[in-house]
Amino acid sequence: MGEWKNKWALVTGASAGIGLALAEELAAGGAHLVLTARRKERLEELATRLHAKHGINVEVFAADLALHVAPEEIFRYTKQKGIEIELLINNAGFGQYGEFQKVELPRLLEMVQVNCSAVLHLTRLFLPEMVQRRSGDILILASTAAFQAVPYVSTYAATKVFDLLLAEGLAEELKPYGIRVCALCPGTTTSEFHELAGHPRHTKGRTETAEKVARTGLAALAAGKTYVISGLRNYLGVHGQRLVSRRFVTRIAANMLRPRV
Repeated sequence: MGEWKNKWALVTGASAGIGLALAEELAAGGAHLVLTARRKERLEELATRLHAKHGINVEVFAADLALHVAPEEIFRYTKQKGIEIELLINNAGFGQYGEFQKVELPRLLEMVQVNCSAVLHLTRLFLPEMVQRRSGDILILASTAAFQAVPYVSTYAATKVFDLLLAEGLAEELKPYGIRVCALCPGTTTSEFHELAGHPRHTKGRTETAEKVARTGLAALAAGKTYVISGLRNYLGVHGQRLVSRRFVTRIAANMLRPRV
């Protein structure tokens, strides 16, 4: 992870799960960090620990990316601090399990805002300076759910399609400027994600650790990959779907995820 030593990285959703693991990996490699999430106390505890352990600089900015103004506030904070972001990690995101018509509309719209609009907004804000410098990296958290329709988490899967295709498109578009973009596509990961999304036990497959997913994503970005699926089982599962029809895959997913009485 020494790729970003002495450079500044911005990590959204850094208070838990994959975001926290990404912050820890980068700190171990000597990167300075701007950490943002909703829970300021968690961020401050993490910042104190990473600074003491690795001697890096850590800035904390609490923000809720469900609010349209949050990306501008984060960007303005880095400018006020005179921080030049070399690595942007769009990690923040959430899902919601359940029948579409039973999930509250504000929850669905917030999901689109956090998982899609905020990712787009932050990337657009920080990218021009990267282009001007002809250096910079962007990691976007997608999901194995981005490769097929997933009933009962349909909106979440659709947002991750957006993230995956945005990352892959930008990766090609920005090559002439020396900027690397990668979509990290984890499967089920040990974190708070499933509990917050209300996933019942029967919907959870084999899990990977957040630390393993974080290392996979950063290594793929450093290697110039445009996307990476974390875990061999997940990789085989995603690409094995090409052997059958999309409708068949969706039906299988529905049978696996259908709410049980």
